[in-house]
Amino acid sequence: MKQASLNLNLNAKKTRKQVFLEQMEQVVPWTALVELIAPYYPEGKTGRPPFSLQTMLRIHFMQQWFTLSDPGMEEAFFDTPLYREFAKLEEFGRLPDESTILRFRHRLEKHKLAEQILGVVNELLTAQGLLLKAGTVVDATLIAAPSSTKNKEYKRDPEMHSSKKGQQMYFGMKAHIGADAESGLVHTVRGTSGNVHDVIEGNSLLHGQETDAFGDAGYQGIEKRPDANADVNWHIAMKPGKRKALDKANLIDAMVEQVEKIKASIRAKAEHPFRVIKRQFGYVKVRYRGLKKNTAQLMTLFALSNLWMMRGKLMQMQG
Repeated sequence: MKQASLNLNLNAKKTRKQVFLEQMEQVVPWTALVELIAPYYPEGKTGRPPFSLQTMLRIHFMQQWFTLSDPGMEEAFFDTPLYREFAKLEEFGRLPDESTILRFRHRLEKHKLAEQILGVVNELLTAQGLLLKAGTVVDATLIAAPSSTKNKEYKRDPEMHSSKKGQQMYFGMKAHIGADAESGLVHTVRGTSGNVHDVIEGNSLLHGQETDAFGDAGYQGIEKRPDANADVNWHIAMKPGKRKALDKANLIDAMVEQVEKIKASIRAKAEHPFRVIKRQFGYVKVRYRGLKKNTAQLMTLFALSNLWMMRGKLMQMQG
C-alpha cells in the first residue's frame, strides 16, 4: 500500500531534522560565506550551467551535519526530499553526483577556505557580542582513524599515530582547540597526529588578545615553554594525584580545592564544542587520509558548532 493512499497529513508534525535545518537556515551567514568563496568558484561559461555556489555550500554543510560521504550525499538526495529542498535543487532539474560534490570540497581545501569560514562565522558572533576575547580555554580530543590495512596501499595512514589515554591505546589524530572562556565558542583549531602532547600545541591556540588562559593537567609547564606569551596568565589544573592528596579539613587545602573547582567549571566550556561535533553531528572518526583534509573538516565542523550553540540567541536577535 502506498503511503499517499492512507490520506495521512505528513505536514502536521515537523521532524527533529526538519527543525534543525530550519534553524540552521536562519543562523548560517549565507551571504557572507558566498562572498568569501565566490572568487574561487567557476562561472561555467561553457557547457551545462553549474550548480549555484550557495547550493554546493548547503550540500557541503549537510555532509558535516549528517555525517555523509560524497557517495552517501548523492544517494541521500534520491531518498530524502528534505535534503533536496534545503539545497534548493528544484531549480536545476537535476541532482549533483558524487564527483561534483568531491570537486567542491577539493576547491575549499585547495584555497584553505575552511579556516576562513570559521573566521567569518566568528566575526559575526563577535559583532553580536557573543564571542568575547578576555580568556581562552585550551583542550584536545582524540579522533579515531581506521587502523585496518585493508586499503589500496595496504597500510595505515602514515600521518596518524597511536596515543595512550588512561589504560587504553587509540590510533588517529588529535583535535586541539582554543575556546572562549565565557561562551565556549571555538576560535582556533589545530590538527595533529595522535601522539603529539597537548602542551606542545597549547600556546598556538591563543588568539593573542586574552589575559587569562585555562587548561587541564596535561598543560602543566606551558607557561615555561619558548613560545609562551608573558602577558597571559595560565590557570592550569593540579595533577589528579596532588589534588586527591589535599586535606579538606585543612583551611588552606580547602581553599585550594575551591579554586580547582572554579577552574574546572571554566574548563568545562571547552567540552561543549566537542560534544556538539561528536554527539550532535556524529563526527567520531576521521573520513579522509592525511591531516590536512581532516583538519579542514574540523574547522568547518567547529564553525557550524559555534552557530549551533548560539542558534537561540542569534534567532532571537533576528526577531
